[in-house]
Amino acid sequence: MRILITGGNGLLGTELKLSLEEDYEVYAWDKKELDITFAQEAIAKIVDLNPDLVIHTAAYTDADACERNIDLAYQINAYGSRNIVVACQESNAEMIYISSDYIFDGKKGEAYCEFDRPNPLNIYGKSKLAGEEFVKNLVNKYFIVRTAWLYGKYGNNFVKTMLRLSTEEDVLTVVNDQIGSPTYTKDLVQAIKELIGTKLYGTYHLTNLGEVSWYQFAKKIFEYSNIEIEVKAVSSQEFIRAATRPNYSALNNYALKQGLGYQMRDWKVALRDYLHNG
Repeated sequence: MRILITGGNGLLGTELKLSLEEDYEVYAWDKKELDITFAQEAIAKIVDLNPDLVIHTAAYTDADACERNIDLAYQINAYGSRNIVVACQESNAEMIYISSDYIFDGKKGEAYCEFDRPNPLNIYGKSKLAGEEFVKNLVNKYFIVRTAWLYGKYGNNFVKTMLRLSTEEDVLTVVNDQIGSPTYTKDLVQAIKELIGTKLYGTYHLTNLGEVSWYQFAKKIFEYSNIEIEVKAVSSQEFIRAATRPNYSALNNYALKQGLGYQMRDWKVALRDYLHNG
């Protein structure tokens, strides 16, 4: 099987490449090799490669920057994804589209399953949802994978930021009223590998099990790393950012469990594994 990964040098793309190349013919293209916003060029290059599967991880993921650059957010996350979709349809390739918990508004009060209605609060979420719609409407063989709060060995992420700040500051402030599902990229890749080849197409939530606030997540990072530092909890109102975040965007991996009989690890187990074993 020939697999193309967009965003091939990113947080998830790098992890996917290193894991999948053991068993498949893998091409991991970054922005220099594939600018997804140039429709005809991007489509032609993918069709020429003739992949069996495209895993589309490339995205404009900075939620606050998306608020300041609305057109660019849609150009990359919506129309860029449409270009990948068209190429997949022309190549008769399967597609895995990586989406986000930010497509939900956080008002449900419990973890969101795949059948809950999206209602994004910010431009990032809206543009990612628009990408989902292109996938659903324009390609036949697809997996939409919604995930959240990614961290891992490659790229920048919350865990690395907390560890770095602990060497620079005496006191850290972290929001305590946003709850979600931290996800280790290594575990996400394993779950994606469970989907490949099944032809059980549709939408899947793939996160480590359980839920936590950013504040409690930070506390666990330092606890498992044996780092003593004062962490203060603050509200979202005290920590103003350009993009409104959902207060409760934990995901329920319902389709993964019911459809494939597979479960991902608890987030605390995954975090400890990452911090101790990398």
